[in-house]
Amino acid sequence: MQRFEFKVIPAPRRGEKARGVKTTEDRFALALTTLMNQLGAEGWDYVRADTLPCEERAGFTGSKTTFQNLLVFRRVIDGAQSAAQSSRLMLTEAVGTTPRLGPAEAPLLGHAPAVGPAKPDLAAE
Repeated sequence: MQRFEFKVIPAPRRGEKARGVKTTEDRFALALTTLMNQLGAEGWDYVRADTLPCEERAGFTGSKTTFQNLLVFRRVIDGAQSAAQSSRLMLTEAVGTTPRLGPAEAPLLGHAPAVGPAKPDLAAE
């Protein structure tokens, strides 16, 4: 059975300027062509374009929904990668939960260094 990995990237919002490319449509097509050719050279196949809702903050307490245009690509996973992925999947299923990560920074052990006055003491001189 073939296995795939997927890559989802935002679609370009603007076209690329180039010599001989004058219209907005042609510039946008050039930007898409360049992006798709780069990913195609890495082995990615274009699957589809999607427009999905995304909730964003608006102000301090509000939120608004915007829509994001995404491009979906996939490529076949070779045997070695597929075996590693399936063993990782089986390990996750065996544990039953995703692994929990610790804090980003470890707390400092010991005492904090002494802090001197904010301004130099002129009377001591």
